[in-house]
Amino acid sequence: MSAAGESPTGDAGARIYMARHGRTAYNHERRFQGRLPVPLDEVGRAQAQELAERATAYDFAVLWCSPLRRARETADIVAARVGLEPHEDERLVETDAGAWTDRTFAEVQAEAPREFARFASLDMTFAFPGGESFADQATRVRAAIADIGAAQTPALVVCHGVVIRLALADYLPPDEPPPRIANAALIPLGAAAAHAEAIGTVPAPAGSEPSSTGEHAEGNGDPAIGG
Repeated sequence: MSAAGESPTGDAGARIYMARHGRTAYNHERRFQGRLPVPLDEVGRAQAQELAERATAYDFAVLWCSPLRRARETADIVAARVGLEPHEDERLVETDAGAWTDRTFAEVQAEAPREFARFASLDMTFAFPGGESFADQATRVRAAIADIGAAQTPALVVCHGVVIRLALADYLPPDEPPPRIANAALIPLGAAAAHAEAIGTVPAPAGSEPSSTGEHAEGNGDPAIGG
């Protein structure tokens, strides 16, 4: 397994790559944003620019994204660099966090530690109070990924932490949780990434030039549970 922040390998031939949106104020505050229209913060915009630079090495044929603001803003920044128009798919939106929306992780963990632990471990029997279950979300994510894979590839999908974790979960045994995903991580959808402990970015393809912009440690160094 890879250590936190290291890059998984072994999926160089992936047909679908997934990227988490750049950081938001809610990510920084460790707050549930669910489906709120939260924009990128300054760090998140810089992360999206860095993601865009990395994406140029992959010759993506199509760009998909969640329509939620933080993902669309990230996708628009990537699109301007790689020359692709983002295609929105509602099935790629983040989990509806229900009654936990706008609350901090610390508040919820103190109030409902067992439920919070189920959320953090991506327990497929978990459902947000008044919101969506991971099982229902997994169904829509799986359908979206299948349609994307059946269409033009290689494809880049800009979306959310839990969406990516659920997509990776299909490569794991039911009792093994998928890795946590850092903001602006770029991940090949496949078994190697699924078995990593935590994911920041993957290296550019062999023979390509590394990004000259570097990595923002703030936000990327602490892979988040979701959002």
